[in-house]
Amino acid sequence: MNPLKKISFVLFLLVCVLVSAGCVSEKSAANDENNSLAEDVSGAAAEEQVGNLRDAPSEVLLQKENITSKVQAAAALIEETGEESFPEFRQPESEWFIDDFYVFVWKTDGTRLVYPPDLSGEGENMSELQDFMGKPIGKLFIETALSDGGEGWVSYYWPKPGENEPSLKYTFIKGVSLNGEDCLVGSGFYADDYILTKNLDECEHFSREGNIYITNLFHPDLYDRDVYLNYSIAHTILAPGEALAPHRMKNPEIHYLLEGEGVIYIEDLPVDLRPGQMVYIPANATQSTHNIGSVNLTFLAINEPAWRVENEEILE
Repeated sequence: MNPLKKISFVLFLLVCVLVSAGCVSEKSAANDENNSLAEDVSGAAAEEQVGNLRDAPSEVLLQKENITSKVQAAAALIEETGEESFPEFRQPESEWFIDDFYVFVWKTDGTRLVYPPDLSGEGENMSELQDFMGKPIGKLFIETALSDGGEGWVSYYWPKPGENEPSLKYTFIKGVSLNGEDCLVGSGFYADDYILTKNLDECEHFSREGNIYITNLFHPDLYDRDVYLNYSIAHTILAPGEALAPHRMKNPEIHYLLEGEGVIYIEDLPVDLRPGQMVYIPANATQSTHNIGSVNLTFLAINEPAWRVENEEILE
């Protein structure tokens, strides 16, 4: 199971366990997440905000629809006016070119006809273009335009303007006829403007008392926009022979084992640990995790509400 599927599975288990443990009732479980979204709002205002969030289309769906609509409109304009449409596509602060949004036009032999961010790149052959992972996106753009459907989405990794590290990008491609010649028009958006993604090696991490490493895989405080979530996920590694000091959390906690073998003591009661196992730890229960195997013991620690230093008590 890949890490994304593991995390999704764990989040599902989190809700199930909280219901079964009596932390939330079955009737209220489905509403608790939405209720937490209105933490700073009360009464009728809170109900209205939660209802709006629940019923509104997702931001990524709206952006997909927006990009698709723009590309289709650009294709229609090309077929109607031909190359006379190109100056409109290059015009800054227009409906076709604003901030990091723009439309580009290629011939299906790879020749770039319109590229608003850098006009000097027009005329270059892009058929061998690859992304930062070596994906042949030039060929994929062309194949998508020439496919039976004549359009589609292509995903790849490309740096945002002014950045060096690549980000996941989705681009919509549509085939179009320009003076009887096959061409394509496209535009895209960066996934992390709408979908949060994070590689483990990109996250903040720290060590505890020896060969113990904890990484903030997800915490709402890490983002400069409201993610409407109030839980945290920590990726924890204990080297062979290591143990987490006894401690208590004011909130319930879930551990999901990824690899290794060990034992967790909950109020001095031992629970054997193995990959694929979920452990529910009640609020205010004394806990201590030990790696008794020959490889790293790796697990996810999920806290709701999100982990705070004042919610944890280290016991000496």
